[in-house]
Amino acid sequence: MAAEGVEAAHLTDPVSIAYLTGFRTDPHERLMALAVRASGAVLVVPGLEADSARTAAAAGVEVRGWRDGEDPLQAVAEALGPAPGRLAVETERLTLAAFERLTSRVAAGDVVDAGAAVRGMRLRKRPDELALMERAAVISDRVLAALAAGLRLGTSELEVAGRITTLIAAEGAEPAFESIVQFGTNSAQPHLRPTSRPLATGDLVLLDFGAAWQGYRADITRTLIAGEPDDRQREVHRLVLEAHDRALAAVRPGLCAGEVDEAARRVIREAGHGDHFQHRVGHGLGLELHEDPSLDPGSALVLEAGMTFTVEPGLYIPGWGGVRIEDDVVVEAAAGRSLTGAGRALTSVARG
Repeated sequence: MAAEGVEAAHLTDPVSIAYLTGFRTDPHERLMALAVRASGAVLVVPGLEADSARTAAAAGVEVRGWRDGEDPLQAVAEALGPAPGRLAVETERLTLAAFERLTSRVAAGDVVDAGAAVRGMRLRKRPDELALMERAAVISDRVLAALAAGLRLGTSELEVAGRITTLIAAEGAEPAFESIVQFGTNSAQPHLRPTSRPLATGDLVLLDFGAAWQGYRADITRTLIAGEPDDRQREVHRLVLEAHDRALAAVRPGLCAGEVDEAARRVIREAGHGDHFQHRVGHGLGLELHEDPSLDPGSALVLEAGMTFTVEPGLYIPGWGGVRIEDDVVVEAAAGRSLTGAGRALTSVARG
């Protein structure tokens, strides 16, 4: 972890701990911390997790468990030492109360933020990480195919969301996030949660979900149609697909993230729908659903090989509906490659 002059680190973000040690869990309200010094790393976990942590943690990481009723900071303080010098913490994760409890036990010198350094380590995926992401993407593609084949008129958005969870579990994976399922005019609200609305002939069907494999996530969106599309539905879908493909074609090392966004945004803007594209073209993807890099409008972040993110332009028209097409992309030596491979056509489903 590159942080100048740092003599020790106290990390509490479960995602950082998973990345650095290989042990993934949600400790809920209990303390879990990774104490790092030049002499080694100590992972302090709730006793409920200790055996799992010892099995999963990387070689060289000592695991110490604590039981309810004990003071977990005792183990942290012992690992860091009474005067660790310059200490790195994750300021976005460590509350003021937790920091005060820590520094009442550990006489740290300067305290600096470790968050940027850890995020920088995670920014470019290793081959083993990419293999896990590809597995998650393949599973997501299969789930989408099964889902589309089984859609029926009258089925509610909530029922379809439940079906996604079942199909992902049948693949031995976990949902990467709470699925978005939207029919008809509901698809005009990008993050509307599933409702009891039933599927009707003529509805746009927006499906946004993903599988997670060993912690690494996929995120795919397709827009389908119940029955046959009308001319406007065809045209809006064609426009979003063109924007998607322009953005994907723009991806390469050395390009700024904002230029990928602009490649998609220009297509929609020139068609007179600039106000209907409400979000960035994509977000980073990996152990978290949203991580670096972020493909924001105007971003000067330079893309590098190994970076992974979504490409997901969308067009949302109030009172009519919305279309979004999303794939997961890795930057390779000369271009971007899509990890998700499901067809992107405006597929007709649930025919009469």
